[in-house]
Amino acid sequence: MSFDLIVVGAGPAGCIAAITAARAGKRVLLIEKLAHIGAKLKATGGGRCNLTNTLSPEAFIERFGKEARFMRDALGAFDHHALRSFFDSIGVATHAPDGYRVFPIDHKATTVVAALEQELERLHVTLMRCSRVTALLHDAHRIHGVRATTGDFEAPSVIIATGGLGYAQLGAEGDGYALAQSVGHSLSHLYPAMMPLHVSESWVAHCRADTIPTVTIRINLPKAKKITTRGDLIFTKKGIRGPVVLDVAREITPLLETHGEVPLLLNLTGGRNEEQIRAHIKAQNPRLSTLELLRTLLPQSLSEVMCGLSGAEPNISFGKQNGALREALIGLLAWTPLHVNGHEGFEQAMITRGGVSLREINPATMQSKKLRGLYFCGEVMDLDGPCGGYNLQWSFASGALAGQTLSKAR
Repeated sequence: MSFDLIVVGAGPAGCIAAITAARAGKRVLLIEKLAHIGAKLKATGGGRCNLTNTLSPEAFIERFGKEARFMRDALGAFDHHALRSFFDSIGVATHAPDGYRVFPIDHKATTVVAALEQELERLHVTLMRCSRVTALLHDAHRIHGVRATTGDFEAPSVIIATGGLGYAQLGAEGDGYALAQSVGHSLSHLYPAMMPLHVSESWVAHCRADTIPTVTIRINLPKAKKITTRGDLIFTKKGIRGPVVLDVAREITPLLETHGEVPLLLNLTGGRNEEQIRAHIKAQNPRLSTLELLRTLLPQSLSEVMCGLSGAEPNISFGKQNGALREALIGLLAWTPLHVNGHEGFEQAMITRGGVSLREINPATMQSKKLRGLYFCGEVMDLDGPCGGYNLQWSFASGALAGQTLSKAR
C-alpha cells in the first residue's frame, strides 16, 4: 500500500501532523499501536486537558532551557493563537479561565480526542490501530516506508511521533527511539520527568491533609542553586507532589543519578523571607501560643511539625521561647530542608527528559539530517518543558510544522 505520508503514533503531535498534511490533499496513513488514539492526551491535566497557555512565543521558549532556540520556527508558525484557531475549526471551543492556562470549555480531554478523530475521518486519513511499526524502510539516502506488524507500507515521507517513555501503562515503550537509532540518530540520556518525588524525611507523612499554596522549591546544590520552581505542593506518605514538584522533578532526576540524594529548600510561607516572617509575627496577638501563631501561616499539621523540627514548645507564646529556638523556627519557616532520595519512575512520569538529538534535526522543517524524508515531532525529541500546557503546545506546534512542510512538498 502506498501513501504520500506515514505518521507513526496517534498522539497530539501525530494527529495534527496527519491532519495538516491531509488538509493539503496528501494521502496519509496514521499508524497507532493501541486500540485508541490519544491515550496519553486523555490523561493530561487530570483529564481536563491543559492544551497550551497564553504566553508569548518568546516567554514560552524561555521556560524550556538552553535548547529552546530549536523551537523558534515551530512556535513562530503555530503559537497558542494558531492552536486555539485549529481547535475552533474542528469544533472544540477553548478558554483561559485564569488568563493563563488554556482548556477546552468543558474541561474534558475526551472532547479533544473525539474531535481529532472526527477530523481524521472527515479527511479520509487511513487510521490503522493495533499495529506496531517495527522498522523503517530506506536506502542510504532516503526513507521509503515502514514495516509494521500488519505489513509493509510505502511512502516518501515518514513522521515519527511516538512520544517518550512516560505513562508506561498507557502504551509508552520508547518505540520511536529504537527506530531513530536504527538509521543512525543518537539519543541523549532518558530520564523520567513530571512525577511525584520521594524524600528521606518521615515527617511529611503527617502533613497529607492540606495543599500548601505558592510554595517555592530551590535545589540546594552548588551548581543548581539558580533552579527554583513555584506552585502548589501536597505532601504524601513518602514525599511530595503537586504542580511545583512536577516542574522541579525534571531537574532532579538527572541529579539523583549523580548525587544519590538531592537536597531541597522549601519556602512554605508564600514566599516570605525571614524579615517578613518576623514582621508577620510581630503583627499578631502576643497572647497566641506558638502553635496558634504558626497556624496564621501554615495548616495545623505542618505547624505542629515546624514546632517539632525547631524544638519550640507549641503551647507557650513565641516571645517566651528561647531566643535560639525562635531564630531556628524563623529560619525553618523561611527555608525548610528536604532531601529527595527517589521517585516514581516512568510508571508515573508524565513526560520524558531526553530523546533524539536536536542537532540531528532541522528545526525549520523537523526533517532528519541523517535520512531524507524522515521527520520527528513531539516528545520523542530531546526537548521538554514544565507543566502548564508547555509540552502539549510543543507537540502540536512541531507536528503542525512537520505536516506543513510535507504539505508543500510535491
